[in-house]
Amino acid sequence: MAAAPAAGASPAPAAPKSPQSPTSPKRRRSVTGTRKTVVVLFLLPALVLLGALVVYPIGYSLIRSFYDQSGDGFAGFDNYQALFTDDGIRTALKNNIIWVVFAPTVATALGLIFAVLTERVRWGTAFKLVVFMPMAISMLAAGIIFRLVYDQDPDKGVANAVWVGVHDTFAESSAFPKAHPGRESPLEPAGGGAFITKEPVTAGETVVLPLVGVAPDVMPDGAKKAVSADPEDGRITGTTWQDFTRGKGVGKLNGVDAAELGYAGMRIEAVKDGKVVAKTTAAGDGTFTLPAVAEGAQLRLPADNFKEPYNGLNWLGPSLVTPAVIGSYVWMWAGFAMVLIAAGLAGVPRELLEAARVDGAGEWQVFRRVTVPLLAPVLAVVVVTLMINVLKVFDLVFIIAPGSSQDDANVLALELYRKGFATDQPGIASAIAVFLLLLVIPVMWFNVRRLRREVRR
Repeated sequence: MAAAPAAGASPAPAAPKSPQSPTSPKRRRSVTGTRKTVVVLFLLPALVLLGALVVYPIGYSLIRSFYDQSGDGFAGFDNYQALFTDDGIRTALKNNIIWVVFAPTVATALGLIFAVLTERVRWGTAFKLVVFMPMAISMLAAGIIFRLVYDQDPDKGVANAVWVGVHDTFAESSAFPKAHPGRESPLEPAGGGAFITKEPVTAGETVVLPLVGVAPDVMPDGAKKAVSADPEDGRITGTTWQDFTRGKGVGKLNGVDAAELGYAGMRIEAVKDGKVVAKTTAAGDGTFTLPAVAEGAQLRLPADNFKEPYNGLNWLGPSLVTPAVIGSYVWMWAGFAMVLIAAGLAGVPRELLEAARVDGAGEWQVFRRVTVPLLAPVLAVVVVTLMINVLKVFDLVFIIAPGSSQDDANVLALELYRKGFATDQPGIASAIAVFLLLLVIPVMWFNVRRLRREVRR
């Protein structure tokens, strides 16, 4: 039997109440104190929209991919078989692989370079603003811009204007691409675009080499009014000129007139027995002189005088259209990569970089061995985001690639549109949509795993 407490002693303190057991039937509130019913009510609109805009279209596309064109007959896996037998879809799949490999890689690499190089310069912020600015432009607007940039005409397309300018710096273009002999001309074709005199020339006589086909207003700046060459003993002289005078009935055929211009810079060769024995260049007034060794030779105007001017590359042709469109994509998204990488670079501990420099590492070694490994999580985010974005690319290809090259630039998203609307094959279009979803899922799964690892840290 327990002893009673002694008289005058203070009573023992009451035992504290034990916390409510987790198995207590009493319902607990969430951490924020919000009832679950309220949470459900707030999430319900979002869940409805998610179901209507995401879940239902995915489910319907999956079901529709097993039906034929009419939607009434069950086609089984025929639509999926077409993914690997249809030439258009196979080209689109090949181009999508090229896009996934190169577009995210190039955009991320440029973003990394821009972020690192602009970190220590005063105008780095302004440069980043300029590089990021294309992100404010829609894909439609960017496509229209680059359709003009890649125009074949160097007078319109910036890409070819730059390319032709660089080319002409190292390779001189012809000033007479359209020139050719006129009626009753002493010249005849010599093959390969060249022209040659019909008869051999004799020392002490003058030779006329008239040509037509070049408008007077596009003649070279150095062209002067043509003059008849004076004969010289022991030499061969002559004139090559534009045998054309404005005005009907004005001018003398195969004769030098006062208003006609000489072919300044025209190259002339004396050919004897198939060998060039002498050559010269016409003066501004078209006159030229050859030494006595040209006696008995035929005068040839080589094809280099008449070759078409270099017109640049066919950027939107079958062979270059995909790299050209990828270039426009990189132009838009390199700024996005740069901003994310710059944010990650700002969180890199500077003491690690300085410690590497103190240990004798050069800037390239610091970048390759320290900066890039520390930025690996950010680089992974950028690459994965761009890969998902690239798999859905449609606008740029549809707008930039002309009709003649669209089959060569085709991608899965564009082929989905063409099958579903242009050729009315909704079953195959649905199969392409499901296939695209299957391609995106591994990338999303990798991204989710990476995010979970980051949370655990």
